[in-house]
Amino acid sequence: MDPEKAHHLVIDGMAACGKVPGLGALMNAMYGVPDIPELRTKVLGISFPHPVGLAAGLDKNGVAADGFSSIGLGFAEVGTVTPKGQAGNPQPRLFRLPPDEALINRMGFNNHGADAMAASLARRKINRIPIAVNIGKNKDTPNELAHEDYQACIRTLYDFGDFFVVNISSPNTQGLRDLQHGDELKKLLDAVMTEMDAQARKRGKETKKVLVKIAPDMSDDQLSHTVATIMDSRVSGIIATNTTLSRDGLSHAHAGETGGLSGRPLTRRSTEVIAAVYRQTGGRLPIIGSGGIFTAQDAYDKIRAGASLVEIYTALIYKGPGMQRELTSGLVECLRKDGYRNIAEAVGADHR
Repeated sequence: MDPEKAHHLVIDGMAACGKVPGLGALMNAMYGVPDIPELRTKVLGISFPHPVGLAAGLDKNGVAADGFSSIGLGFAEVGTVTPKGQAGNPQPRLFRLPPDEALINRMGFNNHGADAMAASLARRKINRIPIAVNIGKNKDTPNELAHEDYQACIRTLYDFGDFFVVNISSPNTQGLRDLQHGDELKKLLDAVMTEMDAQARKRGKETKKVLVKIAPDMSDDQLSHTVATIMDSRVSGIIATNTTLSRDGLSHAHAGETGGLSGRPLTRRSTEVIAAVYRQTGGRLPIIGSGGIFTAQDAYDKIRAGASLVEIYTALIYKGPGMQRELTSGLVECLRKDGYRNIAEAVGADHR
């Protein structure tokens, strides 16, 4: 089946979970992960049943949050969402590379807009796991006004996310990655946190947490400067990493397609970035590790490198929802082998 058609079929099916009585419970019985005390963790002041979540990009409009809450995930990111709905880039724009265990996408933030996502998330009936809202800017918004788009998303969606993710690292919106650097990044994060604080004050509650999602393709100096700017802001954490523009070692004919590459080829690089961020921050800034997680050892390597939580995407496409049980049971084995009592003790272990 065409990859994008398959994508929509899965999302439509998952969206039915909240609408068909008993379907969520059935899916949870089939794919849910049992409560595992060693894997329970608290990050960003939020309790997670286990550290394996879903990366942004699969449920762009938040229509399937009930479904993804029912298949054994520890949390899920919805989005990337922009203030106004947009069609994204021309099709075809999603490509499978099976022998490389990879995907290439150049979707371009196709979504129905922040209002539509708010309506979808307001209809949630299943609240088993934390939900993160991943926000971005519209394609036609110039970078000097990008902060207004991120603020608009926050105003519309503040009540519906347990935490928020600022996406400045997708390679599929022209100029977006320029926001990762220097004064542009500082201006953006200041605006984001000002808006988060304003929304929290209106509700008389503590400000929700914000993370920044960074690219794997920065040089060491660029990464160092970006992380320093994030540390100087009041942002609470980093997601490492987004998709890559690298095509090293690919064998499939689709290797020449433009867009962001995800999956197995990103495994090592994303772990290297996690380790670099952890070293620079001294472990003070929580990290969510994302990129090329196919096995429990992949996830554990990222945790030992410094990730408090991890995210899957491409492996879920190739291996199906049974992998959540495979990953969580495997993580317990890794912990016991190393003599750790819980997952938090393993975070950053490679640096000690």
